[in-house]
Amino acid sequence: MVEKWDGMLSSDGKCEIDIWHFLQNLTGDIISKTAFGSSYEEGKKIFELLKEQGGLITKLYYAFIPGSWLLPTATNKRMREISKDIEASVKVIINEREKTMKAGKVMNRDLLGILLESNHREIQEHSNNKVVGMTSQEVIEECNAFYLAGQETTSVLLVWSMVLLSRYPDWQDRTREEVLQVFGDQDPNHEGLSRLKIMTMILYEVLRLYPPNIYFNRVVHKDVKLGNLFLPAGVQVSMPILLIHHDPNIWGEDATEFKPERFSEGVAKATKGQASFFPFGFGPRICIGQNFALMEAKIVLSLLLQRFSFELSPSYTHAPTTVLTLNPKHGAHVILHKL
Repeated sequence: MVEKWDGMLSSDGKCEIDIWHFLQNLTGDIISKTAFGSSYEEGKKIFELLKEQGGLITKLYYAFIPGSWLLPTATNKRMREISKDIEASVKVIINEREKTMKAGKVMNRDLLGILLESNHREIQEHSNNKVVGMTSQEVIEECNAFYLAGQETTSVLLVWSMVLLSRYPDWQDRTREEVLQVFGDQDPNHEGLSRLKIMTMILYEVLRLYPPNIYFNRVVHKDVKLGNLFLPAGVQVSMPILLIHHDPNIWGEDATEFKPERFSEGVAKATKGQASFFPFGFGPRICIGQNFALMEAKIVLSLLLQRFSFELSPSYTHAPTTVLTLNPKHGAHVILHKL
């Protein structure tokens, strides 16, 4: 991606691009190779289908009528078609891996390979128990989750990080100075990533202001008393992440402002010990990819800050919109400057 951006620079060393589509392709490529060992192009069909499905789900959510999913509408028909196409595509990948495993060949050390090996071992060790291990359908659903959660959310984190660093050049300069101090002109390494304190503050503040998922739902499995509330089993509770992240009673009167310094002493200090910052969820169901996403974001931003400075284009229109995740509705037009 950096090479493509380099090639787009004019003779004066700058250009204007919509970084949103580039970042989507980049995170798609990364999760494809990490989860499936394949290139982005091979998984492109799945990504496009998942994105279309996400848009349809969002529309249904905003005009939700109980039982409406059973009606033979064009949207419902398309949703079923997409599900079948995704299942077929992922099944091909899984079947190829299972053939490799049965032939005794070494499996790819990617997420799917680890998942299938673990599942196979679990079934062999408990062969008398019919309910042990994952079914083929469950493996397919896990793969869908890898794709969607591993690509969409990280590209959202990256795009809003670049937008905010463009709007606040002083923070961009401070972050670049830290990156150059830790890595120089060398590629980022694992040891150095843990020393990026300013960048960590930046990412936390971006996740607070623009969480990829603006809410999440949980189902109460047994009767529970929560403060003055009594929640019976079966009730669905929606946690409005965006509202809580912007609540002035928790974050102060500057809750809507970009102030990474609020995380200078970590999340616990910034939240005053309250469970009020959860861009990756919270508790036992917290996102398993949290560390992976933050590591990926730090690597990408480090590589970009080493090579470019960036500012918002006059054509940029700030319009966050929800399409499963919090997307820039009109893209993210940025002017790049070669360093």
